[in-house]
Amino acid sequence: MTVVETSNAMTTSTDASFCIIGDCSLKLWSLSQRERFVRQFKRASVLREIRETDAVDHTGKVILVRADGVIDQPLIQALCGGKEFFLKSTDGPIIAACVTGSNMAHAVSVLKGNEPVSGAFPVHTPDQLKAHFWQALRKREVPYALVLNEASRAAVEWRMFMGTYKGATDIITKHVWPRPAFHVTRFVAGLGITPNMVTTVGAVATVAAFFLFLKGSFGWGLLAAWLMTFLDTVDGKLARTTLTSSKWGDVFDHGIDLVHPPFWYAAWAFGLSAVGFLWSSSMIWWVIGVILGGYIVQRLFEGVAIKWLGLEIHIWRPIDTLFRQITARRNPNLILLTLFTLFGRPDLGILSVAIWTVVCLVLHAIQLAQALAAKQRLGGHPLQSWMTAP
Repeated sequence: MTVVETSNAMTTSTDASFCIIGDCSLKLWSLSQRERFVRQFKRASVLREIRETDAVDHTGKVILVRADGVIDQPLIQALCGGKEFFLKSTDGPIIAACVTGSNMAHAVSVLKGNEPVSGAFPVHTPDQLKAHFWQALRKREVPYALVLNEASRAAVEWRMFMGTYKGATDIITKHVWPRPAFHVTRFVAGLGITPNMVTTVGAVATVAAFFLFLKGSFGWGLLAAWLMTFLDTVDGKLARTTLTSSKWGDVFDHGIDLVHPPFWYAAWAFGLSAVGFLWSSSMIWWVIGVILGGYIVQRLFEGVAIKWLGLEIHIWRPIDTLFRQITARRNPNLILLTLFTLFGRPDLGILSVAIWTVVCLVLHAIQLAQALAAKQRLGGHPLQSWMTAP
């Protein structure tokens, strides 16, 4: 029996193996189907690949997947869960199976399309596997299981791309960036550019925006800032579509996201004097203090929710998820700064950010108080997100 090891010795394996049935020459996001499956199964701690010719003689548990299948990661995890079943794709055919021992030959034949599934085996569609809640991406969504061919390739890539989006995020990321980010992500994936390379360019734009704001070059600074926010979308989507995310990349990306906004707002306030808006030093520090204080307290509220309520406050109720789109965070604040700058009043831009920060802080305080009261009514049990409902 030929077994192909697919990872280094540092990764813990399970007793399962995987086998790719058939061939597919098409690539998605610069990856061949085999490369994609190897990375997906590695994430599920399934490290051994069995050749199709050896599958029927294998006695252990094997996850069989069609070479032209495109399967979302939660479904890979479900296939590795232990119970024998067949997975039916969203668009019809049987696309994968988890089987053992004497059932192997039948399963291989089914995936090749040579015979129907025996009545003794359960057949599940993605919506039946209870994998609709994505805690890491803060969203409710049925995972995909698709068949790839030349005609479906563009639609499959778009579905995969949109599947990488968080459910609770800001209005720009959710409604403005997807289409342009899709094309840029596909382009850079084809060039072999890594997510960390994209993040590095975004970091340069972050620093450039800071110094441009400080000099009073608000228009150019906003261009750099919006470029950074766009690349912040691209690097994450590139990592997820190519399955190349890493702990360092996550720290690098989120570290920049967490640290830079306060510096931008302070630079903007101090940069007003360069274009003739002569605020008093007390006014400057009051505005900066309100924005920075509100930013810190809002983050503390989020931490309290995670620690005491057992969930992120933005996914408790549908209204909380909706409010996340416009709450006083980087992109909604950039909208305010951009609009007032276009009208020649960058001073009112930063002032509006301060006011909106206070308004959102009050609303978040009410939101947190409601959540704490709801937990008390439940006898101290953790709250459940609306996204986990059946």
